[in-house]
Amino acid sequence: MAGTVSAGGFVLSIDDLPPVQERFFNRELSWLAFNRRVLAEAVNADYPLLERLRFLSISGNNLDEFMMVRVAGIAGQVRRQIDELSIDGQTPTQQLGALLEAVKELVDAQQDVLFGLKDDLAKAGIRLIDNDALNKGEAEWLREYFEEHVVPVLTPQAIDPAHPFPFIANQGTGILFQLLRSADGSPVTEMILIPPALPRFVRLPGKSASWIGIEELVRRHATLLFPGFKILGDGTFRVLRDSDIELEEDAEDLVRYYRTAIQRRRRGKVILLHLQENFDADAEKLLRRQLRLDHALVIKSRGLLAISGLSTVIDEDRQDLKFDPYNPRYPERVLEHDGDCFSAIREKDLVIHHPYESFEVVIDFLRQAAADPDVVAIKQTLYRAGKQSAVIAALIAAAEAGKSVTAVVELKARFDEEQNLMWAAQLERAGVQVIYGFVDWKTHAKISLVVRREGGSYRTYCHFGTGNYHPITARIYTDLSFFTADPRMGRDAGQLFNFVTGYVEPKHTELLAISPINLREKLYECIDREITLAAKGRPATIWAKLNQLTDPDLIDRLYLASMAGVEIRLVVRGICCLKPGVPGLSETIEVKSIIGRFLEHSRIWAFGNGSRMPNKRARVFISSADGMSRNMGRRVEVLVPVKNPTVHDQILDQVMLANLLDTEQSWELGPDGEYERFEKGDPSFNLHGYFMTNPSLSGRGAALSSGRKVPKLALRRGAANRG
Repeated sequence: MAGTVSAGGFVLSIDDLPPVQERFFNRELSWLAFNRRVLAEAVNADYPLLERLRFLSISGNNLDEFMMVRVAGIAGQVRRQIDELSIDGQTPTQQLGALLEAVKELVDAQQDVLFGLKDDLAKAGIRLIDNDALNKGEAEWLREYFEEHVVPVLTPQAIDPAHPFPFIANQGTGILFQLLRSADGSPVTEMILIPPALPRFVRLPGKSASWIGIEELVRRHATLLFPGFKILGDGTFRVLRDSDIELEEDAEDLVRYYRTAIQRRRRGKVILLHLQENFDADAEKLLRRQLRLDHALVIKSRGLLAISGLSTVIDEDRQDLKFDPYNPRYPERVLEHDGDCFSAIREKDLVIHHPYESFEVVIDFLRQAAADPDVVAIKQTLYRAGKQSAVIAALIAAAEAGKSVTAVVELKARFDEEQNLMWAAQLERAGVQVIYGFVDWKTHAKISLVVRREGGSYRTYCHFGTGNYHPITARIYTDLSFFTADPRMGRDAGQLFNFVTGYVEPKHTELLAISPINLREKLYECIDREITLAAKGRPATIWAKLNQLTDPDLIDRLYLASMAGVEIRLVVRGICCLKPGVPGLSETIEVKSIIGRFLEHSRIWAFGNGSRMPNKRARVFISSADGMSRNMGRRVEVLVPVKNPTVHDQILDQVMLANLLDTEQSWELGPDGEYERFEKGDPSFNLHGYFMTNPSLSGRGAALSSGRKVPKLALRRGAANRG
């Protein structure tokens, strides 16, 4: 928070706040706390067994990405002697030391969870083969499989002066063997790198499911690979490398730059060397020397490397060990209009709640636009579209039908760069005008704009989302899709597209706030209004639902609001650097995190506006932006006000309220940075279960008219506390 803030008679300087160490949690340690909450779901007895294994796999994949991007970035700062302090005032060296210890603890915890799950899985008829003995039939089948499907793609390589040390790709797994040549007794070191084309786990035939990791399969059959040698020992290792892509300021061609940068990613600096327990000391020295470890983490652990690979086992056909299948509902309002999306939107604005309501309606919106002879133009942002995208197909169909189609494809979407390059090429071949946006900023806003000829003029239909146009993640992420034909929204959306495609900065928008232009200022205006109301003795309330909250200036603004007496309730799924419940600083702020069957992803802001909520006067917004500095200043984002009374009430009184009331999947953040799981209470409330079993939001506001209702929330301190 720069300088001084004044609102409602309160004047606060940055000098009046405690030092950063006392008012902010460390960003990276907060992320690790989030991943520990994900891991905790792997031991949640309320979940089916394979779903618990899924959470373990997710925690492993999360940690891999964290190491490859965040930890790698901090290690790079240490190497380059950059002294930039973190939000809580730590140097890169201090952060790296704390992170390495915390990561080791998390890896050990993952292995502990895996060992417990293995026993439970075995009792349920699913065996993960480790050091298990095999019966004759299993041994024979595995030998045959190894000889036919594995040996042809393996390449043993001796490690000696005559053979250069092989390159180990990012996320590469290998095995080092210590051998004795039978002919003369001379020692030999051999390395086998596991080709990524091989399956992570191999399933043995039979009704009872037995799975063996590919590295264990290779180890068990090493004598077939090294005839004439005696095997003295072996050790499995895995390597993670720096995978962030830093855009150079003088990059003249973004497409060409990213094509080469994706290849360079494979050769980034090693950030993690993960070794199996009892890995040979001499072999470890060899790896350390050859990989040129520099501020990298070396971990030894029992059990399985690459825990993320357990996702293969989850595909096992055991529905009795998984969540009951869930089929999202198609929005009722669109069905009432015989599937005509435009007619339904013309009637009035509507909101769709994914994954409880089908993402198919978003695709149908674009398909209808592509086929409609009265549609003249479509403009679309694409951040992550998935591997099999019906959205891309609809845009191609529209272009081939003669529509003017513009697609803003974001090349800087981390780990989706290659996929987005492919989509961009396909779109361009079909005649779509493809724009890559800004060099320095990511275009993260989720907008579809359709211009349709109606009655001698043009009407603009808009879709604003809190999530990506990704049909797969839309089945497991909770997000909001907002459809409107409000001409003010259409004009603002048009300005946003002109900003991205032609750098024409909007001088004035009627409803939308856009980052990095005025989104931060709009949020500050809303927060300051609540401060003013509190100063006048009127009810003042802020509710927000975010994925992350890390921006120090935004957090300081919320601290100011709390000090003025504003009641603040935050639902922050992941990283939260704000310290709640600190006397004199954040006494009126409560923070919770929800981890459950679906990934909470929607972003919502609600400001009481002088009356106790739920109420008709609250100011409600949905957004593509999280509470992070990058979302406020280095990305193109949008903050959308909800003006329609029905949609307003649906988002506030149902979606937001249900998040605040959840007890079965919620964790409370304490002022010490520790998260404590909510007690379920009596009665308990399950956010996901409620929306899975109640009518859709888009059913003309009927979601509360029958079935299990969301209980009303009195706006008193601790109304949704644990228990």
